[in-house]
Amino acid sequence: MNVEVTRLSSGLTVVTETMPHLESVALGVWIKSGSRNETADEHGIAHLLEHMAFKGTARRSARDIAEEIENVGGELNAATSTETTSYYARVLKDHVPLAVDILADILTESEFDEEELRREKHVILQEIGAANDTPDDVVFDKFSEAAFREQTIGRPILGTPETVQSFTPGQIRNYLSRNYTTDRMFVVAAGAVDHQIFCRQVEERFARLPLTPSAPPVFDAARYIGGDSREGRDLMDAQVLIGFEGKAYHMRDFYCSQILANILGGGMSSRLFQEVREKRGLCYSVYAFHWGFSDTGIFGIHAATSGNELPTLVPVIIDELKKSSETIHQVEIDRARAQIRAQLLMGQESPAARAGQIARQMMLYGRPIPNPELMERLEGITTERLTDLAGRLFFDTVPTLSAVGPIEQLAPMEDIVSALSTPGVQTKKAAG
Repeated sequence: MNVEVTRLSSGLTVVTETMPHLESVALGVWIKSGSRNETADEHGIAHLLEHMAFKGTARRSARDIAEEIENVGGELNAATSTETTSYYARVLKDHVPLAVDILADILTESEFDEEELRREKHVILQEIGAANDTPDDVVFDKFSEAAFREQTIGRPILGTPETVQSFTPGQIRNYLSRNYTTDRMFVVAAGAVDHQIFCRQVEERFARLPLTPSAPPVFDAARYIGGDSREGRDLMDAQVLIGFEGKAYHMRDFYCSQILANILGGGMSSRLFQEVREKRGLCYSVYAFHWGFSDTGIFGIHAATSGNELPTLVPVIIDELKKSSETIHQVEIDRARAQIRAQLLMGQESPAARAGQIARQMMLYGRPIPNPELMERLEGITTERLTDLAGRLFFDTVPTLSAVGPIEQLAPMEDIVSALSTPGVQTKKAAG
């Protein structure tokens, strides 16, 4: 792993991985701050700031930003998540100085013009409307709201029409000065990049970043609650998500949870896909996932099916959860490890994916993690550990259920909770 890390005198961390066989560079700025760092009256402001960063600076108009990067064939984008925000570009190696200059410009000299803000609010309102019209987006938002009721971590990242329309340039600047500081930011590049030259470029252009926040960043500890969220809609299919509290990134069972999710629903050979889709034909989509956060996590099973299949589908899913707490085969662990290893190595062939992976490791662990170390963390996972984890995940915690669509035949929550209360329950009762 040809990764170099430098902490500049400003406190800003610069990380590069040189991939000399490439002609391009993927680079970006990752901030350890997202929607979870909003105050009660800032719901949606992290995402709005990400949009407004591209809407004009002291030196460039919004059009200038777009044209300058595209004039050299480059790409520029950004993303907001629950705990992070990123601004990234991909250019040919000769145009790295331009990309660094533009990224620094939008992050240190954005003007947040009133008229641009008015237009961008309208764009985000359309984005919120589009998300509300997409059932598989809605089911995840409703799930988070139920799992972490009345908490920032459970709120939709986009905000609400009311909160988005209320924001002022001053509020955006307050969020920016509180969270976009050098101790929380990482500039990462992967590809045809020289580390020392890149560090000098970053140090020169990012000199205006604040070293310390204007006020302490907001971050309330998560409290998983669990619950039931159902929204009947006149749709062709029903979206159903059953989940449990997962494991945070730093917890011992984090990687074990990743393996368990892969075994249950990580591909066409997984238990849920084979039993629910292939053998029984109960849905057209089913998968399991495990999301980690800094202090909690989510383990979930998502399925999309017709409303008429729900009385059979949910008990079959619960039966598979029960079986996972009783028996896991070594061949399943080996297959899951092979899939994770392949995904890891294939992703590293893309400079953009590699830059993102390094940035996440720096934010989570404070250092790049070598591939052998990552795989070593998976090697100690045994069948006994997995069955023990499944028992604790699925039968010792309160479940969360979210459903959208024609869900009249979905079992009452108390029946589902009863079926999940102990591994030995006959889950056919969950059909109501």
